[in-house]
Amino acid sequence: MVSRGIFYFVTAILFLAGILLIAYQRITFNVPFVPNLAREIWTVEAKVEFEPNIGEASEVKLSLPAVQPGFTQLQQNTASLGYGVNYVKKDGTTFVEWTKRNPQGLQILYYTADILVDEKSQESSMIVPALIENVESEPYATAMREIASTASSRSSNPYSFANQIIHELSLDNEITSLLLSKYSKPELLVHILNLGHVHARTVGVLDLKDGRRNQRLHNYVAVFDKTEYKIFDPNNGHSGLKKNQIIWTDNGTSLLDVAGGKHASVSFTTISNSVSAIEAGNRKANIDMVAGEELIPFSLQALPVEEQSLFKTLLLLPIGVVIVVFLRVIVGIKTSGTFMPVLIAMSFLQTSLWIGLIGFVSIVGVGLIVRSWLSHLNLLLVARISAVIITVIALIGFISFFTYKIGLTEGVKITFFPMIILSWTIERMSILWEEEGYKEVIKQGGGSLFVAVCAYLTMSSFFIQHLSFNFLGLQLILLALVLIMGNYTGFRLSEMKRFKPLAVQIKNYRNGDETELEAVRLKEELKEIKADPHNTYRTWKKQAQHMVEEEETKKDHE
Repeated sequence: MVSRGIFYFVTAILFLAGILLIAYQRITFNVPFVPNLAREIWTVEAKVEFEPNIGEASEVKLSLPAVQPGFTQLQQNTASLGYGVNYVKKDGTTFVEWTKRNPQGLQILYYTADILVDEKSQESSMIVPALIENVESEPYATAMREIASTASSRSSNPYSFANQIIHELSLDNEITSLLLSKYSKPELLVHILNLGHVHARTVGVLDLKDGRRNQRLHNYVAVFDKTEYKIFDPNNGHSGLKKNQIIWTDNGTSLLDVAGGKHASVSFTTISNSVSAIEAGNRKANIDMVAGEELIPFSLQALPVEEQSLFKTLLLLPIGVVIVVFLRVIVGIKTSGTFMPVLIAMSFLQTSLWIGLIGFVSIVGVGLIVRSWLSHLNLLLVARISAVIITVIALIGFISFFTYKIGLTEGVKITFFPMIILSWTIERMSILWEEEGYKEVIKQGGGSLFVAVCAYLTMSSFFIQHLSFNFLGLQLILLALVLIMGNYTGFRLSEMKRFKPLAVQIKNYRNGDETELEAVRLKEELKEIKADPHNTYRTWKKQAQHMVEEEETKKDHE
């Protein structure tokens, strides 16, 4: 058995190491504790996949992010084993070009860029496009001219002209049906704008969503008024980009060109990183430095973006674990399963609190009814659990389909629930119902939901998410806290009510014929134990033995 001294020494080392690591990052690299005092940098990773033609050389060109107001690109790098890499700038657009003599098998290439949200940046690589002559065949040309004529009569400038065209294209009539059967909305909008002598082009826009993978570009339209321009969403007519949207392709060039290959595709992964304003300024001033020199040591930012997105979620688990340990060990709340509440809290992060609670209660409730019926069939454990799992999957599918059909799209996210854990929870609660009764099921089920909600409220805090991702020393502190709480063997807070009468007696009464209060006597004994535990124990043992001997002597005389 490990001595208490070694245990407390190791725990103190873990706690101190975590504090020192956090202090090192804060002082040396000025990593902020408060997220909203930081500057935001988006790391965007483009993943290119294609199958090369057998025996042919491959040449891949990927358009790189456009220069635009509100953003500054800090650094860029590629991951392409065995490929030659070259950056080419042509007609205002920058490309990364990969070349290889004879690639074999599925090829995967990566391009990663760090982009700073910079309100002071006003530069743009957007070039006013030339007007395209309309050479469309009939009846498409006549239909375009009719929409252009109607929109022109209701507009006063290029931007209102674009709005009116989008409005006309949203109408359900024969003209729009004819045109949309051949053209996409962005392409059609550009053609009609050119008919009205308005310069326009399609641009590729990327949504910057934290931790989102497998994203694609959205086609928007840039409408020009002389040298000024506005971006329009061709589906609803909204002008301007949202806060976290960035233009990727802006001068009519294709996103990806592959020579010597087929089945090519591009997907994007985006993740948000918080850095201090000082570090952001330094990185902006040194954007030509070698990639990686400015990265913070002991930081997950050195990993690929996809792995960063994964760890951003995983690092929240220790937060939930600490909440569970505290509520179970210190407070004394009963739960169904040890860490099932943490997994449920993780599911709430993907859905929402109310949708998650309703979904959890519905699935477990129906599952208990099905499990009750299965118990009468005398099935083996494996078959019974398998039947419950299939039932849970069917319930999740039904709830997702039903909520989607009635317009509650949030209900589709209920698929994030851990199905195997839910199945075992239903099995455990059913057995508990049979052995202890429904009250114990309600107590443990309610305790599980309460702990899950507490964990969710903590883990959903942007402040907590920021600390857990940017300060890895926090994990050592959490480990030390778990060890300390695991060493606790006293009363739970929920048990204090039972001992309240005893505490009142100790505080207000004397023990037997003693002259001092019991509380005072206990305090004095506690001081003796802390001062010299071994000698105090020997003294008390001798006193007890002496008292026993006196009692035995009295009995002999009697």
